[in-house]
Amino acid sequence: MTMSAGWYLRRLSRMGPQEVAGRVGDAVRRRRWRSAPPDCPSVPGARFTAVLPAGTIAAMAPDAAKRLVAEADRLMDGHAEFFGVDRDDLADPDWSYDPKTGRRAPQVYAFDVPYRDEGTVGDIKQIWEPSRHQYLTQLAAAYAITGNERYAERVAEHLRSWWSANPPLRGVHWVSGIELGIRLLSWVWIRRLLDGWPGAAGLFEDNPVALNQIWHHQRWLAAFPSRGSSANNHVIAEAAGQFAAACAFDWFPASERWRADALRSLDRNLRSNTYLSGLNRELATEYHGLVLELGLAAVAEADAAGVQVPASVRLVLLRMTDALAAVVDNRLRPPRQGDADDGHGLIVDGAGTDRWGSLLATGDAVFGRLDWWPTVTGTDVRTPLLAALAKPTELSVTRPASRPAHFADAGMTILRGPEEIWCRCDGGPHGFLSIAAHAHADALSVEVRHDGVDVLADPGTYCYHGQPEWRQYFRSTLGHNTLQLDGGDQSVSGGPFLWTRHARTRVLAADTSDASDGGTARWSAEHDGYQGSVHRRRVELTAASQELTVVDEVSGSRRTVNLAFHLGPAITADLVGNRAQLTWTRDGEDRSAVLDLPGQLSWQAHHGETDPPLGWYSAGFGRKGPATTLIGTGSTDGTEGFTTVLGFRG
Repeated sequence: MTMSAGWYLRRLSRMGPQEVAGRVGDAVRRRRWRSAPPDCPSVPGARFTAVLPAGTIAAMAPDAAKRLVAEADRLMDGHAEFFGVDRDDLADPDWSYDPKTGRRAPQVYAFDVPYRDEGTVGDIKQIWEPSRHQYLTQLAAAYAITGNERYAERVAEHLRSWWSANPPLRGVHWVSGIELGIRLLSWVWIRRLLDGWPGAAGLFEDNPVALNQIWHHQRWLAAFPSRGSSANNHVIAEAAGQFAAACAFDWFPASERWRADALRSLDRNLRSNTYLSGLNRELATEYHGLVLELGLAAVAEADAAGVQVPASVRLVLLRMTDALAAVVDNRLRPPRQGDADDGHGLIVDGAGTDRWGSLLATGDAVFGRLDWWPTVTGTDVRTPLLAALAKPTELSVTRPASRPAHFADAGMTILRGPEEIWCRCDGGPHGFLSIAAHAHADALSVEVRHDGVDVLADPGTYCYHGQPEWRQYFRSTLGHNTLQLDGGDQSVSGGPFLWTRHARTRVLAADTSDASDGGTARWSAEHDGYQGSVHRRRVELTAASQELTVVDEVSGSRRTVNLAFHLGPAITADLVGNRAQLTWTRDGEDRSAVLDLPGQLSWQAHHGETDPPLGWYSAGFGRKGPATTLIGTGSTDGTEGFTTVLGFRG
C-alpha cells in the first residue's frame, strides 16, 4: 500500500506547527545520516550486573515452565506462527523475507525502504515480528529453566546472524522506532536469562558487534522519537526499550543521558496516553495491554538498576491494572475494542498462557490486588520474573472500593447481569490524538458475551497494510454492532491509520447497578457523526427476564438505515423474518438465546461474503473466519425508533 500525495496532505493537515518543525528536523537528520554511521565508543570492562535474584527460577510454577519449554522445543524445530502464517524456517531465518507474499525487503538505506508498499517489500508485519526477538526471549527462558545449552546456543546463533544481516541503518529493521525499542527490551532479557551460560558475556558485553548494535539502537531512538500526532503506543515502546537498555547495558558515555531522557519521556507519555480512570486513550484494548506490559517491564528494570522512578509512572500503571481488572469478563477476557495487532512488550511464556491473567498476576505482585478483582487461576513465567526485580509498591492514592463499571473519561460502560452476561457500551471519543490511528468507526456499538462467549461480537481488526478493502471493512461502522446511515461511516477515514473527521459522542446516562441483584442496568448515548442527524441509543439489561434491550433513534430528515449485529464465531443463527434463534455450546453444554429484531427493517443473514466483505470475525491479527452478521435495511421515515431485544431464555 503506497501513500498518495493526497494522503500526505491529509496527514500534514493533522499536525501542529511544533510537530511539523520536528519532522522537518528528522528529515534533515536522516539525510545527514546517509554517510557511513560512526562506530560506537570503546567501552572496556563492560559487565552485565542486572541479573535475576537467586531462587527466581526455582520459584516458578511447574506447569508454566512446562508450557514454555514445550514452546521452546517447537521453536528449536524451526516452527512458529506469526499472524496466521505457519513458519517452518525459523531454524535459520531469512530476516528480510516475508513468507506470506514471497517477497524480500530491499537491503538499502533504512529510510529509503518503502515499508508500506507490500508490492515491493512484502507484508511488513511478517518481516518485523520475528525480528522483535521475542521468540529468542522464550528460548533464553527455556535455558534458564532447564540449563540445556542448546537453547542458549540457538539464541547466540540467531543474534549473530541478525546482527550480521542488519548492520546499523541498513534495511527494513531500522525504519520504525517501536521495533527498535521492543528489540532492545528483548535483548536485555535475553542477556539476563542467559547469565548462567558460559558464552553470555562473549555474546554481549565482550562482543564488539553486539556493543555496536546496542549503541546504534539507542542512538537511533534518541534521535527519532515518535512525536505529536504519532505519540501513541509507539513512543511508549521507544522510551521503555531505551530506558531498559540504558539501565541494563549502562556501558556507554551517553547511557546516563539516554536513561534520563527515556525516563522523562516514559513518564510524560504514560500520563498523556492514559485516562485518569486508567484506560488507555487509544481505546484499543490490546494497546492497553501492550503499554501496561512495557511500563511494568521498565519499572522492573529501574528497580533492578537502583534507578528512582517518579511516583507518577507507578501511579499510571496501578490505574491501568485496576482498570483492566474492572473491565474483563468472567473468563478474564477484556473488550475487543479498536485495533489489535497481537503486539506484546515481553514474551517469556509458552502457548496457552493467558495474557490478561498474567498481567493481573503481575499487578497483584507489584501493587497488590483489591477484594473485587477477579480471581486469576492460571500461572505464567513472566510474573515471577518481573516480580523478582520490581519492588512491591504502596502508593498514597485511593483505589476503587468496588468494581468500576462506568469510565466517564473513556466513555466505556460495562453492564453485568445474571448468568455471566457481560455487555460493553461504547460512548467514548473517536480514538487518540488528531489522527486517531487505531480507532474504529464504532460509536454507540455494543459487545455482548455470555459466560465469556461472544454473542454480539466486535469482529476485530485482521490487517493493517496491503489489503485496503479488508482494512476498511473491519474498522467501518457496518463492521460493528451499531447503526449506519446512508451507507457511510460515522467518522471519515483519510488512510489506514488516519481519520480526518471524528464523530463526537456524548453519554447521556449510565446506571451501572448490578443487574444480577434483580434490577435493571441502563445506558444511553448519542453521536453527531452523520451530518444533519443525531444517532441516539439506549441499552437496558434486565435481570429478571435476562434480557438486553437496545433502542436506536435517529433525528433529522429521512435517511436510509443499515443496522448491524455481528455474531460470534461460535454462534449459529436461524433467522426467520425478524427473529433469530441463536445456539452455541459452552463446556459441552448447549445454550441458546433469542434475538428479536426491529420489524420495520428487512433482515438478512450474511456469512463469509467477500464482494464486498461482510460476515467475518478476526480472532487475531492476520486471521479471519466466517461468522454470521445480521443486517436490517430500511429507512428512518415514519418510525420513532428501532427496538432490539436479546433474551437469554429463548
